[in-house]
Formats: sequence, C-alpha cells, structure tokens
Amino acid sequence: MELQPGQFHTGPALKVQIMPTLIPQPTRIQAAGNKPKLIDEYIGRVNTKTSAASVAHMRSPDGWVEPGQTPEFDEFTIVFKGMLRVEHKGANGALGSLDVHAGQAVIVHAGEWVRYSTPNESGAEYIAVCLPAFSMETVHRDE
Repeated sequence: MELQPGQFHTGPALKVQIMPTLIPQPTRIQAAGNKPKLIDEYIGRVNTKTSAASVAHMRSPDGWVEPGQTPEFDEFTIVFKGMLRVEHKGANGALGSLDVHAGQAVIVHAGEWVRYSTPNESGAEYIAVCLPAFSMETVHRDE
C-alpha cells in the first residue's frame, strides 16, 4: 500500500507518517570534461538514493566542454549566470547549437545527442534536473 502525504501506517508497535525530507547539503560529484567543473547534487542517486529524479547545481568555467552524450533521461536546465551552449543533432544528422543565456532554460529530450559547453569568458552557473535521475549507465557518453 502506498501512503499519501498526511496518511499514517500502523502496525505492531509502528506508526509512520510521511513527511518532507530535508536535504542538509549536496554531494560534490566529479564532472566529465576538459576542465574542472563543480557539480553539487542535491537530489539524485548519490546524495539521496533517489532514482526518479536528480537535481544538481552546476558551475562550469570558461572554455569547458564535456563529451557528447545520448542520455536515456530528459534533462531540464535553467541558466542563472553566463551562457551554456547545447550542441545537438537534427533529424537529418546535421549539427546545430543553442546558446542558453542567464534567465533562459532548455529541455533536452531522452535519446537526443547533445554536447554541453561554456565557451564564454564568464563560464556558466545553472541547475540541471534529470528525469529519471542521472546515472553513468544511462548517459551514454561518446568515447
């Protein structure tokens, strides 16, 4: 039986109420790419053992580029500072790119090839949400 918020489960000497979960701090994750990038995972497989979604605060330096990837998850990204470049392949295989600036967002759909970079001098700061949660087994990075 799945409990809904506010419901109680009772059993022999057991009374459990579903409550909000405080995440006191993120876990720093090692990033892929040509330069050091900071990834602080707040929600996900590492910090909260959550497989349904991941939420990470990213800070990447100028000139950072990560390998291309074809993930099995949707990724929703909101840029707060700087600019994040998202290279992608069109239906015909032609390369294109989107420059996502502070105050903008982008959705990358599962199964799309993409490559993220921060070519501008200021780098970028952004939040990435993956559904289901990011994992090395489902990101499928180029070799």
